[in-house]
Amino acid sequence: MNMKKNTKIKRIIFALIIILFAIATACLVQVRSGQAIVITRFGDPTRVLITPGLNWRLPIPFESTTAIDLRLRTTSSGLHDVGTKDGLRIIMQAYIIWQVEPNTESILQFLRAIPGNFDEEVTKQIRTFAGSALETTASGYKLENLVNTNINDIQLIDFESHLQKQLEQSLLKTYGIKIVKVGIERLTLPSVTLNATVERMKAERETIATERTAEGKQQAAEIRSQAEKEARIMVADANIKAAEINAQSIAKAAAIYGDAYAKSPELYTFLRSLDTLNNVINTNTRIILRTDSAPFKVLIDGPSTLFIPSKNNQGGENE
Repeated sequence: MNMKKNTKIKRIIFALIIILFAIATACLVQVRSGQAIVITRFGDPTRVLITPGLNWRLPIPFESTTAIDLRLRTTSSGLHDVGTKDGLRIIMQAYIIWQVEPNTESILQFLRAIPGNFDEEVTKQIRTFAGSALETTASGYKLENLVNTNINDIQLIDFESHLQKQLEQSLLKTYGIKIVKVGIERLTLPSVTLNATVERMKAERETIATERTAEGKQQAAEIRSQAEKEARIMVADANIKAAEINAQSIAKAAAIYGDAYAKSPELYTFLRSLDTLNNVINTNTRIILRTDSAPFKVLIDGPSTLFIPSKNNQGGENE
């Protein structure tokens, strides 16, 4: 009887140990890295556990736990047809990197605002806010600020910054969500906008071509005018120099003629007559004149005896 009684006591003790272990296990809650645990008592949040490790709680149904993911997550806004400042339509898609801020107030706010399936509901809400923010932000930019062949005219970074500020104001205030990064992952043009953009770009290129052609013609005209001016100046300078040289040669010639005439007037007259004949008659000239008149008289008379040295003079010179 004692052995049976001892065995029964051992079984009871063992059962109690198992029950106590089960109760202890049910009262333990583990907080993982990148996770927050909200402990609720009869549905009301009582504590928020953020530090990783083991913590105690009352067993169900007294207290229950809800896990909140604090890691960075990415959500796409989906494609949205939005209008630009210049009245054109574009299709945009943004990505949003977000997380629940790791503090008690934000975690409780997120828990109250996103009931049920957190991932599905928060994605739905973020897409709704992102679509509205895209429409509002795009209305402040022209299409050429978002799509342009000149990288200096593109303001996409500024666009993303404005979009992030709008999302931060709405999501943080309403859901306790912190927006880490917002970017444009897709931007396309509808067919109507694409045709209008092509025509606008064509008109811009034609305007630029016309302006550059006009500038080229103006520069060519200026260069041509400058060249003509310099040419006229050079010709004028050359004419002046030529006139000066001609005047100097005439003066020298006159001096030579005067000296020759002073030494022998008859020889001077004879040479001038020959110069006159040389200027008047060429190989194609036919002329009939009296030979006893100047300047053809020299052809008959020959050199004047006045400037031909006499034999006496020659002899005297020889002497």
